[in-house]
Amino acid sequence: MMDKHTTTLPVTFTGQGRDYFGIWAVNLLLTVLTLGIYSAWAKVRRMHFFYRHTRLAGAAFDYHGEPLSILKGRTLAFLMFMGHQLSAEAEPLLAVLVLVILLAVMPWLLHRSLCFRMHNSSFRGLRFVFRGSVKQAYVVFLGLPLLIVVSLGLAFPLWIHALKVYQYGSSGFGRSEFQCALSRGEIYRVYLAAGIVTVVGAGVIILLLGLGVAEGLSLDEEARRQALTIVGSAALFVVFAMMLCVAPFVAARVQNAVWGGLSLGPHRFVSAVSGRRLAFITLTNLLGVVFSLGLYRPFAELRLMKYRLESISMLPDGNLDDFMARTEADLAALGEEAAEMFDVDVGL
Repeated sequence: MMDKHTTTLPVTFTGQGRDYFGIWAVNLLLTVLTLGIYSAWAKVRRMHFFYRHTRLAGAAFDYHGEPLSILKGRTLAFLMFMGHQLSAEAEPLLAVLVLVILLAVMPWLLHRSLCFRMHNSSFRGLRFVFRGSVKQAYVVFLGLPLLIVVSLGLAFPLWIHALKVYQYGSSGFGRSEFQCALSRGEIYRVYLAAGIVTVVGAGVIILLLGLGVAEGLSLDEEARRQALTIVGSAALFVVFAMMLCVAPFVAARVQNAVWGGLSLGPHRFVSAVSGRRLAFITLTNLLGVVFSLGLYRPFAELRLMKYRLESISMLPDGNLDDFMARTEADLAALGEEAAEMFDVDVGL
């Protein structure tokens, strides 16, 4: 039986590195000169660039966030951080109390931030919406992180699964709902494989250090220092290589799993990120940033974003224009939902 999703609509990104470099350079300069205040306006300019150059079915996305709302959120986050730092210097018990208050408030703030971000994102003039509950936010942003600590990290894949389902599955477009059928077993398999590679890598590092120490015992002081330096450098190289190999493959498989289980009404999505390609981009981006003394950073960011975005495609069930027309008609008849927002973007 043939799949009725025969049409593929790939996401395309049209942004150019030289254009983004100009935005990045001005944003950096003005942020430094204003002691960070301009960072809110810098974020809006950056979001405009990436949204408006991301296209699906010939139409671009758009971002409508206001710099003052972002500045409010960043000011609030800074004050919360400073409050904890000052209380820690004044009285340890007070610092613990402040930390408990911050932990109690943070899930609610992150929930409002998701509402803000989605409400200020649009496609073809229609806004997205976030309908996740505050109760779910406390489970995802407080309960499960505590479980990770108690389980010594074993619950980390469970948290990743819950976070992705909450972010994607609680979103909507107009009055249509996203559904995220992400498999918990798939996420556990990804992190199990990553964990095995990490354990093997850690074993190699311990072996190198052990051999270095054993070798160093039979040498004089100067030779011992040189041997330990070589072994330490080799161990750091193994750690770096292990992270470079593991992280991109995990990111690729998680993105493919999330988008492969995502649907909007009758329309489905797919993602085809290659772990090898992502690792190559990550490595060459890192080399470019290092050897350019940081000047390649905006090109690296754009290159990575372009690859990950253009790996996503939509599989529409029927004519997308008809779906958009029905969505617009529903909103016109029922009225656009009022956005219950804190009007503050604290970031996620």
